[in-house]
Amino acid sequence: MIDRFFLAVKAFILYNDKILLLKESEKYNEGMNYGKYDVPGGRINFGERYDCALLREIKEETGLNGIVIKRPFFVNEWRPEVKGEKWQIIGIFFNCRAFSDKVILSEEHSEYIWIDPKDYKKYEIIDNLIPVFESFIEYYQ
Repeated sequence: MIDRFFLAVKAFILYNDKILLLKESEKYNEGMNYGKYDVPGGRINFGERYDCALLREIKEETGLNGIVIKRPFFVNEWRPEVKGEKWQIIGIFFNCRAFSDKVILSEEHSEYIWIDPKDYKKYEIIDNLIPVFESFIEYYQ
């Protein structure tokens, strides 16, 4: 039985052919992946447009402005247990472009890096990003 359902938008942000990864901080109160890398993004609020939600999440997590959202390229689902609740999350991943690499992190993340997408296996990323990187490389590289 699922206790909570979320629809999330996630950004594969490119700048100079590198993808932005954020490392989850222990301060993130809904965190499930402390110390692992993820891409920016988060939940869509009820009634919120998906593109506005993605730009909001990117701004909150990275401080980046002027992001261009391209097209979605992958959909994934994960079912974590958070604070004793079973969640179902559907994530839609978008190809995005940045005009700057000057990131200002929120408290949800402890560090960031820009990586060559082909090198993703060198980093401790969250498990559900593995098929997303493979799809991104197949279609965009």
